[in-house]
Amino acid sequence: MSIKADRWIKRMAQEHGMIEPFVDGQVRGGVVSYGLSSYGYDIRIADEFKIFTNVNSAIIDPKNFDPRSFVDVKADVCIIPPNSFVLCRTIEYFRIPRNVLCVCVGKSTYARCGLIANVTPFEPGWEGYVTIEISNTTPLPAKIYANEGIAQVLFFEGDELPDVAYDDRSGKYQGQTGVTLPRI
Repeated sequence: MSIKADRWIKRMAQEHGMIEPFVDGQVRGGVVSYGLSSYGYDIRIADEFKIFTNVNSAIIDPKNFDPRSFVDVKADVCIIPPNSFVLCRTIEYFRIPRNVLCVCVGKSTYARCGLIANVTPFEPGWEGYVTIEISNTTPLPAKIYANEGIAQVLFFEGDELPDVAYDDRSGKYQGQTGVTLPRI
């Protein structure tokens, strides 16, 4: 399994729609950077946020998720309460090839502020907008910015095709379009 370089990412995005919209190169200058990098793609977050709160004293249960656990916010910035987290989604829509696995890691700009981006791997054959969890590990409120970079996706090409890919087994998050809550 090898990591894929910018040339491969660009070709797959432009010829196969692997990333839409696709930004060819790094956008910087007053924003948290995003776009194509040497061995990855820096993704952006949309302006839709689910901020978790304890206002209603709900319990987080992945098998019986209570929508009173969060408040919905649509804005250019999101303030994450201390020691809390927010769910958001990417601007980019991904179509992962059958022989590729993607791993997503946080950007250093946010990591140095105590913010952790958590995303499960993008499995072979998966497609959709990526739901991202951003944890504020600090005792202070923290700000994140819509339409700017949040994390980097790394693309690994397998040596052979899997017997069963995500789309073959009708994965529960296939084709997700918004900030998607846990499903069983």
